[in-house]
Amino acid sequence: MRIIAVAGLIALGVLAGGAARADILPVPPFKGNDTGGIIAYSMATQVDARQVAVDHCARYGKVVKFLAVQPYDGGYISFSCRWVPYGAADRPIRTLY
Repeated sequence: MRIIAVAGLIALGVLAGGAARADILPVPPFKGNDTGGIIAYSMATQVDARQVAVDHCARYGKVVKFLAVQPYDGGYISFSCRWVPYGAADRPIRTLY
């Protein structure tokens, strides 16, 4: 019984000693898939974030809907990609400029 207690204390010490480091892996300034994505606010101040999101969603044949903005350093702009509404044009147009 004492061996299990000692092993548990050693394991607890190892887990508590190694702090969780979320900043080790770099986060890209833009990340998304077919359901939506996020744009870093620092990137949005340098490029047109609306056009980046529109081009991204148009690759999947969808339109963009912006969800939230965190207007501070380290914040994100989030958006979702939605299907083209009925009665609209067949597919969204992707601009190349």
